[in-house]
Amino acid sequence: TRANFYLKLFSITKIPLIWFCRPKIINISNSSIEVKINLTRRTKNHLNSMYFGALSVGADITGGFLAMMRIKESKENVSLIFKDFKADFLKRPLGDVHFICKQGDDISKLVNKTIESNQRQNLLLLIEAKVPSISDEIVAKFELMLSLKKNEQ
Repeated sequence: TRANFYLKLFSITKIPLIWFCRPKIINISNSSIEVKINLTRRTKNHLNSMYFGALSVGADITGGFLAMMRIKESKENVSLIFKDFKADFLKRPLGDVHFICKQGDDISKLVNKTIESNQRQNLLLLIEAKVPSISDEIVAKFELMLSLKKNEQ
C-alpha cells in the first residue's frame, strides 16, 4: 500500500504519463517487483490489445521503481536515468499485463557501487511482461540500461 502511494505521488508530480496508465504494484520485495497495468480504454490500441506505449511505461516503472526505493533508502542524492531501451513484442497482450523484474539484489549493489565510486554506473535490467489471466507465456521482453550517478551536494 505504501509503495503504491509513493508510486502514485511520484507519477502525478513528476511523470504524469505514468499516472495516466495507472500502474499498480502487485508484489515487491528486496529481490523483485511485479507491476500491473490494466487493459482499459486508456491503454488499448486499435486492435484491443495493450498499446506499446503503455507497455513501455510498464517496463520503465518496473525497472525504475526498485532503483528509486534503493536510492531513497540510501539517503544519498543519486540520479537515475535509462540510457537504452530494447523491446521484443512476442504476442498481443489481450488482458491486464504484469511486468516482472527479478534484479533487486543487483540494483542494490549498483546503488552502493555508485555511491562508493562517485562514478556513473550502469546495469542492464531484464523485464518480462505476461498476461496471467490468459496464460503464463511471456508476451514481451524488455532490456533497459539503468544508469545511476551520484550528484554533488
